[in-house]
Amino acid sequence: MKKMLIGGGLLAVAALVALAFIVPSKMNTQTTDLPADITWLSWDEAIQMAEKNPKKIFVDLYTDWCGWCKKMDATTFKNPEVVRYMNENFYAVKFNAEQQEAVQYKDHTFKYIASGRRGVHELAYSLLDGRLGYPSYVYLDEQQNRITISPGYKDAAALLKELGYIVGNHYQQKTYEEYLRSAGF
Repeated sequence: MKKMLIGGGLLAVAALVALAFIVPSKMNTQTTDLPADITWLSWDEAIQMAEKNPKKIFVDLYTDWCGWCKKMDATTFKNPEVVRYMNENFYAVKFNAEQQEAVQYKDHTFKYIASGRRGVHELAYSLLDGRLGYPSYVYLDEQQNRITISPGYKDAAALLKELGYIVGNHYQQKTYEEYLRSAGF
């Protein structure tokens, strides 16, 4: 009797293990049209693409040591709605605010400036008007003029509201707070 119970238990465990491998693989064969990740571009790639096909640019200014930046990458920027909306409406740029490679833009070379333990890239400093806090996001219009700076961690719902404000050009008529009230948020 003991042997039958142990044998039956082992058989049940084996069946569950087999199902664990079979079910996910079947689920993975179903494709969706949604990309899994935001299509992150370099600064140069986004500028070149925007010159050929104008579109707003979303710049994620981050640092390697920033915990909230890593949380954005792991959560908000992985949200399927955020991924879809960002890829459809923006050229998305990830820009390390402490990168040491120079960036050529509009007849100016932006460089890394060492200062203390850490330095800052001149392009990040310029985009943020010297208010260095991470993460921070900068929105640029189709002509690469800055629309606004948005500091701090945002969950998916908050970021989607902000993206809608920018994509709908609501910033041209009302403040973000007015937009949220008029949209019923």
